[in-house]
Formats: sequence, structure tokens, C-alpha cells
Amino acid sequence: MPVAGLTSSLTSLIGNHGIYAVFGLMAIDAVLPAASELVMVYAGALAAGAFTGQHVELLGSRISSHAWAFVAMALAGSLGYLVGSIAGWGIGLYGGRPLLERHGRWLHLTPQKLDRAERWFDRWDDLAVLIGRVTPVIRSFISIPAGIFRMPFWRYTVLTLIGSAIWAFALAGVGYGVGSSYERFHRDFRFVDYAILAAIIGLAAYLVVRWRRSSRLSNRASDPAS
Repeated sequence: MPVAGLTSSLTSLIGNHGIYAVFGLMAIDAVLPAASELVMVYAGALAAGAFTGQHVELLGSRISSHAWAFVAMALAGSLGYLVGSIAGWGIGLYGGRPLLERHGRWLHLTPQKLDRAERWFDRWDDLAVLIGRVTPVIRSFISIPAGIFRMPFWRYTVLTLIGSAIWAFALAGVGYGVGSSYERFHRDFRFVDYAILAAIIGLAAYLVVRWRRSSRLSNRASDPAS
């Protein structure tokens, strides 16, 4: 099944590459949703020794303590997300509104939504980033607008680090607590995979419809007869 394949690919990636896979996936999630919930829960379970033959390594050396393995995984997720967030902030800062006006639809960030995000940032200031970082889905659409609205780099970085650490340690803690029961836990909550797939399909359909509508409007505007 496609969803099972996606989940299996993510978990296999983490199982084979551990800390480095968690770092990379969380960096991507800072700009585009990359199933950070699944990534960190699985990372926590891996740190707890839930999977036979799999363990956490750092620089080629196995981390024998489950507690330290947990800390390493959670830190990898936090720092990976921070690096991705800084990259997104830089894209927003140097690309500005013109970038999102041209390509924002592919990130589900229309000019109207950007206007709402700007009002949100104006109203909540620091809390806009801190709360956004611990809110599912929304957390992946904070980075670029923060750069566009020129939020001060160091304040943005500190708040992002706090929010990403809360998120990563909390979810990894769930996986660590579940431990050897992870497989049953994941099977019982398989519906989450289908919800993710449905959201991806819905977003893809929305973007295709918008693209076709834009193309028709552009063709009509360029038609001399009109």
C-alpha cells in the first residue's frame, strides 16, 4: 500500500541512518511538512532499543545508553529543524514577497494567506514563532514568512530552537515511552497515515486546480479577441 510504503521508507531511513536521517528529515520539515511526528516518535522508540538489531550511532560509535541515545536523537531533531528554519528564514529575507507571489502556491502560501500571516506576526510578534513551532502543520509554514517580515535573526533563532526542542523532545519521549510496544502502537494508529495521505492528495488536487485556472485566465488575458 502507498501509505505503508511511505511509512516504511521513513522508518527504514531512520533505522539505517539514525541521527543523520532524523537531522535531515527535520530540516526539511522546517519548510515543507515531512511527517515530523512519525520521525521523532520512531526515533524515540529506536533510542529505547525497541527494534532488534538497530541502535543509535554517532560518528561510527554505538551509543550504549538508551537515555543518551534518546538525548542524541531529540537533539538531532531539534538542531535539524533549526538549520532548516534558518534556511527558510533566509529564503524569505532575500526572496521577499515577489518570491511567494510567483511560487507561493506550491507551498500553499497565497498572497491572501501571507497578508493574514503578516497581521498575525504584527499582533503576536515573538509568540507567533514560538506557538507556531509547536503547532502541527502550521509549524512548517512559519520560516519563510518570518524572513519576509524581517523578524530579527537572533530572536527568531532562539524562539525557533525553544519551540523545536519542545516538539522534538516531547515526541521522541512518546516513542521512548512506548518502547518495545511501538509496532502495536503504530498499527493501532494507522489511520494517521491515511489522514496524511489524504491531506497530500487534497493539497495536490488544490494546486492542480489553481494552476489550470491561472493558465486559463492568462490565456484569456493574452487573447487579443478578448
